[in-house]
Amino acid sequence: MLEQRIQQHFIDSADLKYQAAQALSHPISAAVQAVLACVTSGAKVLACGSGPCAALAQQFAAFCVAGFERDRPELAALALTPDAAWLASSSAVGDSGALARQVRALGQAGDLLLIITVGGNEPALLQAVQAAHERDMTVVALTGRDGGALAALLRETDVHIGVPHDRAARVREVHALVLHCLCDGVDAQLLGEQEPPL
Repeated sequence: MLEQRIQQHFIDSADLKYQAAQALSHPISAAVQAVLACVTSGAKVLACGSGPCAALAQQFAAFCVAGFERDRPELAALALTPDAAWLASSSAVGDSGALARQVRALGQAGDLLLIITVGGNEPALLQAVQAAHERDMTVVALTGRDGGALAALLRETDVHIGVPHDRAARVREVHALVLHCLCDGVDAQLLGEQEPPL
């Protein structure tokens, strides 16, 4: 019984990835181009997420700086933290604006904000997108299904990658694959399309 349940997780995950491949390849390609334009112009990527998605943002920033599957020069990227330690005054602790403050403090025109969320309705992330737009930054948003309120904030120059599923675990699994595709796509554009070493 438990083994069947485990096997079903693998089947469901594989089915979603197979179904999403065609639908998401265009927005992922657009996101690769946006990241590439950002880093090759000397700008930086700021990445953030909520809950478990914050860990994916950290992983993406690490791949940019340390490399993905091949050696290459470091790309400027930083994972923002929703942690209250970033807040300057104790009266602001618990404020949902911590990410937006970091975007306003660190972001500049030409930079890119990569935002990762399942639901797209977290106030902290909505404020971060607004702050990025104030700074004339491009936003690449990874969401579940329709992207919630966050999708409505995106501009024509932004990129929305909406995983067509409602279950958070499945969406995060595809988000991880999307981030791998972004890193591989940037590397392929910078280094050529040869296969990475095993």
